Amino acid sequence: MDDTLEALFAVIEDRKETLPEDSYTASLFTHEKGENAVLEKLGEENTELVLAAKDDDHDEIAHEAADIVYHLLVLLSMKDMDLEDLEAELEARR
Repeated sequence: MDDTLEALFAVIEDRKETLPEDSYTASLFTHEKGENAVLEKLGEENTELVLAAKDDDHDEIAHEAADIVYHLLVLLSMKDMDLEDLEAELEARR
C-alpha cells in the first residue's frame, strides 16, 4: 500500500507543478474556490462513506474511502506537506 500511496502522491505533485488542462487533479489546484474546493470534496466524500458504511456496502465503502484518501493527499500537497508528515503523525500515535 505504501508504494501505491507514494505513486499517487507523486502524480498529485506532478499535476500541481505541470497543471495539465485535462487533469482533474490540476483543476483542484487552480479552482476558483481555492482550497475550499478540496475541503468541500472531503466533506462530501466523508458523508458518502458514512452512508455506505450504514448500508454495509463494502464496494461503496472502498470506493468512498479511496476518494477520501485521494482528496486528503491533494490537501496535503496544497499545504506543502507530504506523506512523511502523515506517517510521522501516525507513528507518534502508535
